[in-house]
Amino acid sequence: MKILADQNMPLVEAFFSSLGEIERFDGRSLTPEQAQHADVLLTRSVTQVNEALLARNDKLKFVGTATIGVDHIDEQYLNGRNVPFSSAPGCNSVAVAEYVLSAIFTLAQEQHFSVFDKTVAIVGVGSIGQCLADKLTAIGMKTLLVDPPRQERGDAGQWHDLDTAMAQADIITFHVPLVKEGAHCTYHLLDQQRINALAADKIVINASRGDVIDNQALLARQEQLDDLCLVLDVWENEPDILEDLLPFVELATVHIAGHTLEGKGRGTFMLYETLCQHLGIEPQSTLTDHLPTPSLSELTLASTWSLDELGSLVHLIYDVRRDDAILRAQLHSHGFDVLRKTYPVRRELSTLKLTGDNPNLSALAAFGFSI
Repeated sequence: MKILADQNMPLVEAFFSSLGEIERFDGRSLTPEQAQHADVLLTRSVTQVNEALLARNDKLKFVGTATIGVDHIDEQYLNGRNVPFSSAPGCNSVAVAEYVLSAIFTLAQEQHFSVFDKTVAIVGVGSIGQCLADKLTAIGMKTLLVDPPRQERGDAGQWHDLDTAMAQADIITFHVPLVKEGAHCTYHLLDQQRINALAADKIVINASRGDVIDNQALLARQEQLDDLCLVLDVWENEPDILEDLLPFVELATVHIAGHTLEGKGRGTFMLYETLCQHLGIEPQSTLTDHLPTPSLSELTLASTWSLDELGSLVHLIYDVRRDDAILRAQLHSHGFDVLRKTYPVRRELSTLKLTGDNPNLSALAAFGFSI
């Protein structure tokens, strides 16, 4: 069995080598000729999987994407060919939530505010948005949840209208899928009208899809007023991003919010489990079998430690300023895609075990640390 896998997927050999011959490919330049002999195709978000790519392949048995989003997959076409398809919902939920948290604590340090005085509007409360909401709630921060599809389904929760939430919140963070049409279209969800309606000093974070925000309209607002605080991990027209916007962005990264070692590895493992199920065999290993020991694994907190110091604790594991600096220093010399491909190892908060008799340990456990 020939397994064709994106070159940026980790641990493919560790999980799939016993199932067949593995060949790697560049996700942005995969051709129909390369794809025509694959029995299994494993992709990430940069590869458009559709009839144009797969028309020459008459032996495909399984397609998997190691991502939460599936807007790059023509599921209708795969269904028409009876090709099983699987994504990896929730694989990088923790990673993206922790990216947002690192950004918020970074801005708090640099702008001298307390996160506990801020209200966060979470737009899109799927696996990522819910994970973020749970972490913020665990430490006592106020959230406003915006998710019209969930609200219409009658899901439990206190739901808010998007425009009302954006007006009331200090921080607005987007975690929606890219939907280009229909009642719940998210393409340019933050459009020119909404961008111009934002009050000064709002913090806007996008770690979902670049097309969710009209980048040109955002640039026009910033060129005129430069009064919004922007954190952008995703951009329209990646990898050819709107570089004129960069000077107006406080924290800018190359679509790596979900790229923890755990998050990327979890996506690969989820596809491995699903393929094993389709083949009727038992998985031979788990994710923990293949993850290295973290460089910082245990820390004792004194009884006097308080949640006011949480930002410094988060940044021991991940400080988003590292990734902002990489983009600004190396975008021109390396390019967007190379920076994604060569992204440094990043771990999750759960890799750090906290000990001691501090009264905040239960809250920190709910926040994501190990206890």
